[in-house]
Amino acid sequence: MADGISIEIESLAASGALPKPGGDLVLFVGEDLALSPRAAEIAGPGAAELVARAAGVERFKGKASSALVITAPAGLSVERLVVIGTGSDDAASRDWATLGGFVAGKLGSRSATVVLEWPGTAPGSDEVAAFSLGARLRAYKFDRYKSKKSPEGEENGGSGRLTLLVPENAGLKKALRGAEGLAEGVILARELVNEPPNVLDPEEFARRAAALEKLGVEIEILDEKDMKKLGMRALLAVAQGSAKEARVVVMRWNGAEDASEAPVAFIGKGVTFDSGGVSIKGSGGMEDMKGDMAGAACVVGLMHALASRKARVNALGAIGLVENMPDGKAQRPGDIVTSLSGQTIEIINTDAEGRLVLADVLWHVQQTYKPRFMIDLATLTGAILVALGQEFAGMFSNNDELAGRLSAAGEATGEKVWRMPLAPGFDKLIESKFADMKNTGGRHGGSATAAQFLKRYVNDVPWIHLDIAGVGMGSPATETNRSWGSGWGVRLLDRLVRDHYEA
Repeated sequence: MADGISIEIESLAASGALPKPGGDLVLFVGEDLALSPRAAEIAGPGAAELVARAAGVERFKGKASSALVITAPAGLSVERLVVIGTGSDDAASRDWATLGGFVAGKLGSRSATVVLEWPGTAPGSDEVAAFSLGARLRAYKFDRYKSKKSPEGEENGGSGRLTLLVPENAGLKKALRGAEGLAEGVILARELVNEPPNVLDPEEFARRAAALEKLGVEIEILDEKDMKKLGMRALLAVAQGSAKEARVVVMRWNGAEDASEAPVAFIGKGVTFDSGGVSIKGSGGMEDMKGDMAGAACVVGLMHALASRKARVNALGAIGLVENMPDGKAQRPGDIVTSLSGQTIEIINTDAEGRLVLADVLWHVQQTYKPRFMIDLATLTGAILVALGQEFAGMFSNNDELAGRLSAAGEATGEKVWRMPLAPGFDKLIESKFADMKNTGGRHGGSATAAQFLKRYVNDVPWIHLDIAGVGMGSPATETNRSWGSGWGVRLLDRLVRDHYEA
């Protein structure tokens, strides 16, 4: 995992909690530019006047997401005084992860002491943890394959050291451990999405997922011989055009007091490169198809986060890993394959491959493990980008309660979902003259017909399908992410589990 920012926590009440010589001192102010009493004490006499004078010159108003940087401030032993505007929002409505990311972005690779309070606002343990999470996520960058690394001090985050001076809070250590594990999970997902396809093939992906055993996650890896024995012929049909063998990885975290409690289950599409197969894609942007495994990457990152904080839940992650390539052995339009469920599928377009992978993995999970619910994630259709852009993931569900809970988790984390329809009319679009169904229903309603296809493999298990084609890779830069691979979904699903399914 990539090197990241180092974060230390000290109490604001401690007499020795003073800014270290050199580096930066970060203070927060609202629109009245007032410092908290402890911040003013730490900054020293004259700091409030210094801030007011510099703000007047720079026309700094203390608005949210604004910063005032004072270089070599008179009377302070630090190199820079960085004043962060917080606007007028109260602590309850503030996005503390975004604030942490904004601060880390302003500091780059510099070290700093951060006085994390301002008049009227003293963050609790969850807020401090969220701030540290945002800072860690902003600091991440993927430059493993660059012979010349990014310059130090850039505003995309870096490898500096932050010392957070915070109010004393019960439960802070536990909250920080959870935030650190969650950050590691998101970064793990980003790493997987960012890797080139000549490095991260299905076998290597499975090997990296198996590293979760160190955290107590039980790992089972199915190779092609195992899958043939089970009858995963839909998944294997996608893989047959590649020189790289397919894998299915099942990850189990048993954290509930009752070991027999049914697990919550998460399933990810893991197409490590998608050429489209015989129905080959256009060359423009095909390099982005290394990210067609963002759903599987999210599931691995989520399992890391749950195991890191020893979540009190039984959770299962299952990922189908294939490479979709054109070859003399590749499946063709017109082929008919029999899925693990026994249902037959006419192949209309070999570029509609992700649903074939998910069909067999979904069936295997619901038949073998009897989960409380299943949520699958897949960069499944370009059509969802047309509908929702890169602001929301498309959510399709057979269960209103589960869908409502996930929507709330999306609002809380900023990883938002928008519910899309399932309807019998979409089933008619995937009817086949020659098999039980077709693997695509044509241009109209492309995301909905894909979801309707998957619905045939979940029976009555509460289920959500998340189409993450717009958010899983190449998503817009935010205060907490400057990476092409966003790690989208790890925070969302961790929040769902934390709020509703832990004992």
